[in-house]
Amino acid sequence: MESVSEVIDARGHENIQSTHETTFEITKEAVITRRGDCIIAVSATRGAADLSPNFKDAAVKRGDAQITITVEAGNVREVVRARGSPRLLFTHPMDLVVRKSDYVCGRTIAIRANKAAKDLSRRLVEKLRDPHQKIRITLTVEET
Repeated sequence: MESVSEVIDARGHENIQSTHETTFEITKEAVITRRGDCIIAVSATRGAADLSPNFKDAAVKRGDAQITITVEAGNVREVVRARGSPRLLFTHPMDLVVRKSDYVCGRTIAIRANKAAKDLSRRLVEKLRDPHQKIRITLTVEET
């Protein structure tokens, strides 16, 4: 089994809440308000539109592709499992959104996830709230 991976570097922010019940988001924006309760990282090096053609093709062509999202902050690591879909668009220049639902828009990079922002460990969320914390997000599509 081969896989296609993307690595996104980002950082934490003091306004990260990580309380949204159905999604989580990584954004290229540097400043967020407390209203963005799904945001888990800011100043990301990529938005959905910036992901490689190989990653997009793997996530879309395999219909029900397994997508693993690994979020690392310091010595804390969390893994989220989700699915790809032929309906994914990957058009948003700033945001990457992972959803528990099947809803798809230009920001959506994976659906049917097993975790949303509120499901992330509070130990990880504490790190995500540190504006000096470097965060690494690795997206992997498993090819069969």
